[in-house]
Amino acid sequence: MLPSNRRSKSGRGQYMEFAQEQAGDVVIVRLAGRLDSGAARSTEDGFNALLTGDSPHLVVDMTKLDYISSAGLRVLLVVAKKVQQAKGKVALFGLSPNVREVFSVSGFDTIFAIQPDSAAALAAVR
Repeated sequence: MLPSNRRSKSGRGQYMEFAQEQAGDVVIVRLAGRLDSGAARSTEDGFNALLTGDSPHLVVDMTKLDYISSAGLRVLLVVAKKVQQAKGKVALFGLSPNVREVFSVSGFDTIFAIQPDSAAALAAVR
C-alpha cells in the first residue's frame, strides 16, 4: 500500500489530515489538525477503507493532532470495535497533553493501548 493523504475541513474551518502508510503488516495512520464533528465522517471513511482485510494491525500517530471532540472519540471507538471483531490490534501514540487529558477524562485511556512512541506502538500490535 502506498502512502495516502486525505484532507477534510473540520467544524472550525481548520483542516484535519488523514495520512496512511504501510510498515510491514501494520498500517500506520497519521492524524493531524482537529478531529471534530466536521472531520469525523471523512476520518471514519478513511479508517473503514483500511479495515477491509483480515486481522488488521493498526497504529495511530496522533503527534500532530491538536484537538479531539466527542465525535472524534466516537470514530476511534468504532474503529477499535471493528479491529477487535476482526481479531486485530490497535495502538495509539503521540497524544499531546490536551488530547491525552480528553482521553483520561472520558475513560478512553483504559480502552486503548496508548504507547509512548512509534516503536512501542508497532511492537504492541505485532
